[in-house]
Amino acid sequence: MSELPRGRTLDEIRRRFRWRIPPHFSIPRACLDRWADGSGREALVEVRDDDRRVWTFDGLASASRRLAHAFAALGIGRGDRVAVLLGQRVETALTHFAAWRLGAVTVPLFTLFGPDALAWRLADSGARLVVTDEAGEARVAAVRDRLPEPPVVLRVDRDDAERGFWPRLRRGADRDPGIAPGAEDPAVLIYTSGTTGPPKGALHAHRVLLGHLPGVQMPHEFFPQPGDRFWTPADWAWIGGLFDVLMPSLHFGVPVVARRGGRFDPEEAVALMARERVRNVFMPPTALRLLRQSGVDPRAAGVRLRTVGSGGEHLGEDLLAWGREAFGLTINEFYGQTEANLLVSQMAGLRPPPPGTMGVAVPGHQVAVVDEEGRPLPPGEMGVIAVRRPDPVMFLGYWNRPEATAAKFRGAWMLTGDLGRVDEEGFFTYLGREDDLINTAGYRVGPAEVEECLARHPAVGLCAVIGVPDPVRGEVIKAFVVPRPGHAPDGALAEALRRFVRERLSAHAYPRLVEFVDSLPLTATGKIRRGELRARERARREGGER
Repeated sequence: MSELPRGRTLDEIRRRFRWRIPPHFSIPRACLDRWADGSGREALVEVRDDDRRVWTFDGLASASRRLAHAFAALGIGRGDRVAVLLGQRVETALTHFAAWRLGAVTVPLFTLFGPDALAWRLADSGARLVVTDEAGEARVAAVRDRLPEPPVVLRVDRDDAERGFWPRLRRGADRDPGIAPGAEDPAVLIYTSGTTGPPKGALHAHRVLLGHLPGVQMPHEFFPQPGDRFWTPADWAWIGGLFDVLMPSLHFGVPVVARRGGRFDPEEAVALMARERVRNVFMPPTALRLLRQSGVDPRAAGVRLRTVGSGGEHLGEDLLAWGREAFGLTINEFYGQTEANLLVSQMAGLRPPPPGTMGVAVPGHQVAVVDEEGRPLPPGEMGVIAVRRPDPVMFLGYWNRPEATAAKFRGAWMLTGDLGRVDEEGFFTYLGREDDLINTAGYRVGPAEVEECLARHPAVGLCAVIGVPDPVRGEVIKAFVVPRPGHAPDGALAEALRRFVRERLSAHAYPRLVEFVDSLPLTATGKIRRGELRARERARREGGER
């Protein structure tokens, strides 16, 4: 259903493609139940250091049914929000599936979120239950007094009957709870940062999985093929890890490798891919750059990939050339955002893209470059990249923010906020952001959230945040700070500000660069002119290059 048809050209595939969205579609039935036939088919390989555990579709289906009853015993039902504060591990997948069986809505949360980021998402979503580990429980406890209704916490590493994840799961009945959510029922609430105001929750229905399928099959060259096996270093708390890899792979019956660990390590990643016979990888640009810089030779280490997909920012011809040498294949780039993902993709095996382009519209999606009124522009003209509704991969709306949802659209077109152009053949070129989002190491960071955190420091009078180019991360966050009287603008204060944001917001969303200034450029109404700050940085770099 809604899968990419075979064809000899992109135009032929597009003509033959049709969306098929059954009204009673649900993610657990599509990903687990149809493969749980007693055959012992491998579904998930969980790796941590020297520990390795294999989960079958039968085992995941049974455990998720039991867990659904355990959640129901805690009062979780249709529409309730269940937060998942875990990394790549089996309990993460089980929590999503169990909640979805009840018609509940999951809220993936990044384990590196600081107290401000975590408190906002828990409070805004109204999560009634959080599934986490000991470290996560401590983080939740630290912000309990900032939540209108503190959630129940289940710990995956706790053995007591009341708050232990596995003891409660084992007591649950191994039968479907019979709630039967449908394709249009809410399933997952993923928070995305914007340039103004706090992060917004993008609410997606069960159909979002079907909406992702052609956008996964295209960069992975008619995925799945015999022997395919998927892994990504991207965290499952983000839409890229969850719906570019985990859920589509399970939908197709393809095993997924889960690595429980910390930061990306090139040598460990290569060893894992070789040892687990990984064939398909989604690797963010930053991970690819770190792998290239490490000097590790993947093929010499035994890595035999069939496909590599990457998204979040343009790779550049140098990195693509390295990929062909390192992996023996062409890395396919793709494009999307949390509100509507995997809209544009390359498929080099069928049609090598022109240099500098990020691909064509994935079959099933109507993507265009439009003007400020939502009118499609002719080839070659710069405008905003937009996707036409209805579309199964598109969000239902922002959580409790109807005005923000309405502002995202111009008539039938959903505006991505990214600037681009499209050529006569339909290949899109990304030209930059219309707004001020910072794309660092594949994470989209809104400056307002960082600025709000910085402003809490007693030494900060005014502050502004922008992204500046970085050879490894694509961009890094730079803060311009006007210090309050009595505070010396020195290296010690800069480090204190970096630590302040890192500990309170997130380890990926703190300013690596801090510049102290006497004033900031402001509009007549007092708004910070970040564009002027970016222009200053460009002029400074160009002057330095000359």
